Amino acid sequence: MKKKILIAPLNWGLGHATRCIPIINALLHEGLEPVIASDGVALALLRKEFPELETKSLPSYNIEYSKKASNFKLKMLLNSPKIAHAITAERKAVKKLMEEDEYCGIISDNRMGVRHKKIPSVFITHQLTVLSGKTTSISTKLHNKYIKKFDVCWVPDMADDPNLSGELGHPKKSTIPVTYLGPLSRFEYQIVPKKYDIMVLLSGPEPQRTLLEQKLFQEFEQSDKRIVFVRGLIEDNHKTYVKNNITVHNYLTGKALEETINSSNLIISRSGYTTVMDLAKLKKKAFFIPTPGQFEQEYLAERLTINKLVPSCDQNEFTLTKLRDLNSYKGLSSFSTDIDYRELFNFFKSK
Repeated sequence: MKKKILIAPLNWGLGHATRCIPIINALLHEGLEPVIASDGVALALLRKEFPELETKSLPSYNIEYSKKASNFKLKMLLNSPKIAHAITAERKAVKKLMEEDEYCGIISDNRMGVRHKKIPSVFITHQLTVLSGKTTSISTKLHNKYIKKFDVCWVPDMADDPNLSGELGHPKKSTIPVTYLGPLSRFEYQIVPKKYDIMVLLSGPEPQRTLLEQKLFQEFEQSDKRIVFVRGLIEDNHKTYVKNNITVHNYLTGKALEETINSSNLIISRSGYTTVMDLAKLKKKAFFIPTPGQFEQEYLAERLTINKLVPSCDQNEFTLTKLRDLNSYKGLSSFSTDIDYRELFNFFKSK
């Protein structure tokens, strides 16, 4: 009988779920049995990627973003009771799962209540420093308080320079036991004919996902470029339509998404960390528009722009003229690193 590992990504955009895909594949390759646990679109996506695997539903964090960047921190403060309630509900749900079946390990991607004191429990995050403006020290201490309750923390980045996460994953001081995995991506780089000039890759919580979609569609509607939109809406059926020069998919999974990114000259997207890892793996030219008010994405976009890798701008400032200076930026490139998953998963056998 295969040993079961509970793997639980946070449902906050699609990034936490998608970066768990290579880990799930590695668990299967090593003869372990991953059981996927999440909620909402994250769970729906992973069910489409792994229809043969057992899945469990977890309580939702019900995170809502504000329409204005200036209200982001206030909105998150108002969300904090819901988050605390969800963490408590997660603990109860995990306790019940552990009583119903036998697991040899837990892998939680940013779900702070998904752990068990008698089961080896791993926390995945690239945010050992949680940027929140003037309250960064408070938000970091609070986040690290939860991380310390896990046995180990896996950070999907290089341990040293050059790296992708900067101060997010490399704080000056930390007492957390950390294993740096190297960047995680489900994709493989391929040299293929270019089908699209621009690919718009949308994701993230509402209402900001829709606001960006509307703005970009309006901008590109009059363009003569070959453009594809992937809306990031995980629905029961894949839908595609074409309007003038724009091809629109409600979502793409697996190889179809990999092929579309590889066959596009330029990617316009949020600067979420998983997206940065994916585009680095695929060696892409990109343009980033961080989610308004989300300090982490703003930091990543600014860092990559300062280093002349990827241009970026605020959401309300984007126009087609912003794409004129692309050639003065190098684009992202892959960090050649092979993760020794067998060694990594020995952690579950050694406990």
